[in-house]
Amino acid sequence: MNVVIMGCGRVGSTLAARLDRESWHVTIVDTDPYSFRRLPSDFRGEKVVGSGYEDHILVQAGIREADAFLALTQGDNRNLLAAQIAKHIFGVRTVVARVYDPFRGEIFSHLGLRTFSPTNIGAEMAYDALTQQD
Repeated sequence: MNVVIMGCGRVGSTLAARLDRESWHVTIVDTDPYSFRRLPSDFRGEKVVGSGYEDHILVQAGIREADAFLALTQGDNRNLLAAQIAKHIFGVRTVVARVYDPFRGEIFSHLGLRTFSPTNIGAEMAYDALTQQD
C-alpha cells in the first residue's frame, strides 16, 4: 500500500514509522526538513520537503499512486485544504484529516473526508480518567 503523510510532527512521524515497519510504502511531506529527525534511523520511506497542499509537491510525493493520504499538521485549514486536493483533484481513495474543531470535522466528513478530532478524543479520555473507579 502507498501512503502519503503530510506533517512530520509527533503524530505523523509515529504513524509513518509504524506503517514503514508494516511494509507500507510511505512518503512523508513537511515544510521543515529538520522535522524528519523524528523518524527512526531505519526509516525506509521517502521524505519530501515542501507544502502538502501544492500540487507539484504532492506529485513529487507520489500522490498519483497513493492509496491513502493523511493530513496531520497542526493547522485545520492546511489539513482540510490538502485533504480536499488529494480526494477531489487526485482521486485518492482514502483521505484522513486531523481537525481540532469537531464541528468543522463533521462538516468535512460529509464531503467524503475521514476526519478525527484530538479535541473530542482528549475530552473523552479526560472524562474516562475522571470517572473511572479506583
